[in-house]
Amino acid sequence: MKSNQFIIICLLLFTVQTAVAQNARFATQGIIEYEKRVNMYALIKKQITPRNESYMKPMLENYQKTQPQFKSLKSTLTFSKDQTLFKPIENKDAINNTMWGDDFGASTQNNTVFTNTEAGTSISQKKVYEETYLVKDSTRKINWKITNEIRNIAGYDCRRANALIMDSIYVVAFYTDQIPVSGGPESFTGLPGMILGVALPYEHVTWFATSVLDQPVTDDKLKAPIKGKPVDNKQLITTLKAALKDWGEYAQDALKAFLL
Repeated sequence: MKSNQFIIICLLLFTVQTAVAQNARFATQGIIEYEKRVNMYALIKKQITPRNESYMKPMLENYQKTQPQFKSLKSTLTFSKDQTLFKPIENKDAINNTMWGDDFGASTQNNTVFTNTEAGTSISQKKVYEETYLVKDSTRKINWKITNEIRNIAGYDCRRANALIMDSIYVVAFYTDQIPVSGGPESFTGLPGMILGVALPYEHVTWFATSVLDQPVTDDKLKAPIKGKPVDNKQLITTLKAALKDWGEYAQDALKAFLL
């Protein structure tokens, strides 16, 4: 009798799970809002060296007294079945209240990125100080290692994946297959679903979705940027390295921030 009850319970659970799976909605169009959080205390501390600590340490201490530890920036990712458009949301208050540290590459959001996930191509408009570049190239090839860790982000269960980009930047990403579009914030792509969370632990930066709006998206909402000096990724790297050659120990951090 107990054996029959156990079988009945198992069948009921299976039926419920099947019904839930059948009714699950898989979004193929919509708008995702992300929050980029930058640990400014850690970012500034990273800039301190034996050669500059006499003035950088007091600057950090003063910053800690007057400013919050984390800087928050907003952005959106508009997506359809095979196209995405990542755009920063301009903070008008910040323009009129610029603080020391706001011009660090990692503490800004200067990229507008259009990606064709089916073709594996991207068009990125990158603002690098006074210059604007229009980078047309293939999408970055990332060798993701998918794990069993699950995290809920903006109402979606997301699986964790790890990777190394640009030879030295450790990336943790969380993606959901309930949004079957291989996109994500900035230029992070290549997973079997939408990336809703990205963390660069050693760069002190994260991007996490705060909301997902499942709605139809018209073609006019997915227009690639057109302004900027045309280059590909290789040409941009060469240009930036030449511009940063006199930056000493700061050059590598600046280069990584602009190439994300």
